[in-house]
Amino acid sequence: MTRVWAPRARRVDVVVGDDRVALAGPDAVGWFRGDPLPPGTDYGFSLDGGPVRADPRSPWQPHGSAGRSRTVDHGSFRWADDSWHGSPLAGSVLYELHVGTFTPVGTFDAAIAHLDELAELGVTTIELMPVAEFTGRRGWGYDGVFWYAPHHAYGGPDGMKRFVDAAHRRGLAVLLDVVYNHFGPADCYIDEFGPYTHDTHTTAWGRAINLDGPDSDEVRRFVLDSAHQWLRDYHLDGLRLDATDTLVDDRALPILEELADSVRNLSAHLHRPLVLVAENDRNDPRLTEPTEAGGSGLDGQWSDDFHHALHAVLTGERHSYYADFGDPADIATAFNSVQVYDGRRSPTKRRGHGRPVPPDARRNRFVVCSQNHDQVGNRARGERLVHVTDPARARLAAALTLTHPGTPLLFQGEEWGASTPFPYFVDVDGQLADDVRRGRLAEFGAFGWDTDEIPDPTLESTFRSAVLDRTERGRPGHADLWAWYRTLLALRREEPALTGGSTTARLDGVVLVVERGGSIRVAANLTGERTSFVGPAVADVLAASEWSEGHLGPWGVVVSRFPGRSPG
Repeated sequence: MTRVWAPRARRVDVVVGDDRVALAGPDAVGWFRGDPLPPGTDYGFSLDGGPVRADPRSPWQPHGSAGRSRTVDHGSFRWADDSWHGSPLAGSVLYELHVGTFTPVGTFDAAIAHLDELAELGVTTIELMPVAEFTGRRGWGYDGVFWYAPHHAYGGPDGMKRFVDAAHRRGLAVLLDVVYNHFGPADCYIDEFGPYTHDTHTTAWGRAINLDGPDSDEVRRFVLDSAHQWLRDYHLDGLRLDATDTLVDDRALPILEELADSVRNLSAHLHRPLVLVAENDRNDPRLTEPTEAGGSGLDGQWSDDFHHALHAVLTGERHSYYADFGDPADIATAFNSVQVYDGRRSPTKRRGHGRPVPPDARRNRFVVCSQNHDQVGNRARGERLVHVTDPARARLAAALTLTHPGTPLLFQGEEWGASTPFPYFVDVDGQLADDVRRGRLAEFGAFGWDTDEIPDPTLESTFRSAVLDRTERGRPGHADLWAWYRTLLALRREEPALTGGSTTARLDGVVLVVERGGSIRVAANLTGERTSFVGPAVADVLAASEWSEGHLGPWGVVVSRFPGRSPG
């Protein structure tokens, strides 16, 4: 059935070519309906005789965000992942992937050729950066205009399905980053159809989504149906929910709780686990507490405190939010309690921040990393950790991330110390391009960075600079780091203590000592000076960097097994 919610219209025509057919309606809540269109039909809607607009629920925008929509028959795709039964968050290792820069071609199909490499590396789950149709051909994806349509330049619906199908056949789960807190600023006419956004509330990126105002029932349904479509029709294993702290929602049943309940029901119907992971800036562990215990019922949440604590010590940076960190003890706290700020006063916020994580809360609900798209891409030049430190500190960061009790996340290319940056890039022009340039300069100026050499985010060359170069993996330095990551990931896979065991971390002088599950010990020198350290016997060493019995080299790290302990 052809249908569209347009409570602000008196008449809606569906337009195919030059032909217009009036839809029946509106009903009591503003829906218009008509006969179904054949698969592969390009169409749009005209409200009260106005210009033709794409469907707010468009399943495909083959000509981009400014073009017409195209119908899709999701049932016609021939899936080959019948043996795939899903993957929970616990025990996972996530790999954040941007389709446009993962390969020189920048499509789902091109990315398939490298899935075997990810499986060999030892990650379990791919987390795709947003693919919902956004303006232009290149971008990070966080300004999506059509929340149901895979980006046309990446390969559209069938390309995405081929990618997920291929990942599942290699034992890899796939999560998708979705943005339900705002719409992109260009080619977006959704408020002509209805009150999808707030009249009063805004986010840093534009008007907030109308989750609690008049007519918000259908807007909330718009969010829930989008989530269901990705999980059901694209066989995805879960969603990462962007910036959930910017969702303005004063209703008794918050949208996150409603979404969690809805996805649990879908999971039961599909007979496979479905995962919801939130990004949230509040340090509130209640997001992952069960709804019956007063939580939101989500499966996981990104936790930035470990990254910030580690980054501040490794780099010495103290600008912006890094001013809240820098004490090596913060890294120990991030192992023991996950969150460093659990209600304690934040100097930059000038108030208490966060809430304690309950002692019995599963630490694997929290996703941790040493790099991700935000922490790399929101630097002035998109520098990775290897650009601002050295190989020793990159190895130390990998070891601590992959032995943390949380669920680790890697950012594409970090496993071999990719030399390519990941700067912010967009494909817009005119006034919007000028606004983007000015906004980035103002943001970086506030961070205290030199803005003279910031790459222009609107240039294709900026985008091209971020495309991964896999030939690096065989070169000196890169090959060593790649082997280091494979070793650590193998340990995490083989040692149950690293995925579910208890955690105790402490500082022994300048050495961070972490004990996991009574069988694994990690020792890391958090300085650039050689230091004495009574280490394990050589036979107990599982992985080591700049270590020999009796001392740790600058930024050295050793992972060992307690004497007499064995895997399992």
